[in-house]
Amino acid sequence: MAEDTRRRLIDGAIETVRRNGIAGTSARTVAATAGVNQALVFYHFGSVADLLNEACRVSTAEDVERYRDRFASVRTLRELLALGRELHSDQRERGNVTLLAQMLAGAQGDARLAVATSEAIGLWVREIESVLRRVVAGSPIESVVDVEGLAHAVSAAFVGMELFEAVDPAGSNRALDALDRLGILLEVADDLGPVASAALRRRLRIASGS
Repeated sequence: MAEDTRRRLIDGAIETVRRNGIAGTSARTVAATAGVNQALVFYHFGSVADLLNEACRVSTAEDVERYRDRFASVRTLRELLALGRELHSDQRERGNVTLLAQMLAGAQGDARLAVATSEAIGLWVREIESVLRRVVAGSPIESVVDVEGLAHAVSAAFVGMELFEAVDPAGSNRALDALDRLGILLEVADDLGPVASAALRRRLRIASGS
């Protein structure tokens, strides 16, 4: 019973934030959505902020798990970007873009929400980093790419585009197309012959100062 109630509160918190935003989320509104007494919010989580933190973590962890096998099958940057487009569309349709946007907004003034939101985004970053290490392995750019930093950049780009799409859908789509063209460049670099590939590696090392 306790676990069922906790789950109902988590689902209720997610739905309430999607529908009402952070400003309209309270123990009363979450409890009403979950169909339980609002005192149970404090009994199980201590505070509304702690409930929101847990809801953000649980929701993101479940989404990452749903896509884990798909991430594991990616072998090129373009495949990663194609998966990113699919994930982006899925997250928007399921209301998770709204949830993330509201958590990010709330995090600006609440350190507790900032920690939870950062941890949730970090789950995506780790999946993307794992893919990128496979993608760049053996390529001419491997020696100059900061894979962990690139994983954060890719994650930040997709988070930004999810928020940006609400005001400029065409611009968001063009940004995704631009990333796809970068994937084409990497594929071309991978297809270079040994002489040209070695020359490119030297030029990249010189340009990066390594």
